[in-house]
Amino acid sequence: MATPLGWSQGGSGSVCLAFDQLRDVIESQEELIHQLRNVMVLQDENFVSKEEFHAVEKKLVEERAAHAKTKALLAKEEEKLQFALGEVEVLSKQLEKEKLAFEKALSSIKSKVLQESGKKDQLITKCNEIESHIIKQEDILNGKDNEIKELQQVISQQKQIFRNHMSDCWIQKQQENYMAQVLDQKHKKASGTHQARSRRRLREK
Repeated sequence: MATPLGWSQGGSGSVCLAFDQLRDVIESQEELIHQLRNVMVLQDENFVSKEEFHAVEKKLVEERAAHAKTKALLAKEEEKLQFALGEVEVLSKQLEKEKLAFEKALSSIKSKVLQESGKKDQLITKCNEIESHIIKQEDILNGKDNEIKELQQVISQQKQIFRNHMSDCWIQKQQENYMAQVLDQKHKKASGTHQARSRRRLREK
């Protein structure tokens, strides 16, 4: 807003101070005029000289002119004061309006922050639940993995026992086959010897 002519940037406080000072000057001038009037009355009563009368009258005229000038200046300052007060009122209303708008925006932001905070807490709770579930599943899988390892170890032992058993069976089978061959050979040999003796006996007869 443009600054009025003769208006300082000091604000309404400076204007009020100047206004009070001008009012004091006017009161002093009025008191001086009153005193001069009394002097003129006393001079009239005491039959003052014409020169003294004219001097007092001139001084009275000058004081009246100064008084009128001061009153005009005071009126101007009053106008400035009223203008400043009007500006202050407008600015105060604008400030109040902006304050209400700011408080409304701040309240909206706080509400959004609270909502986002609630969503964040829900997500954290959900993530914690999922993490807990994953940990439980990992524990179960680790348990199953240990069971599988134990079963694999048992199966490996069983395979080794089976291999050993099959090896023993094979050895025993080989031994049995060997014994059967030996016995068969002995039997064949004994049978051949018996047949030869029988033929010899027949020939001797």
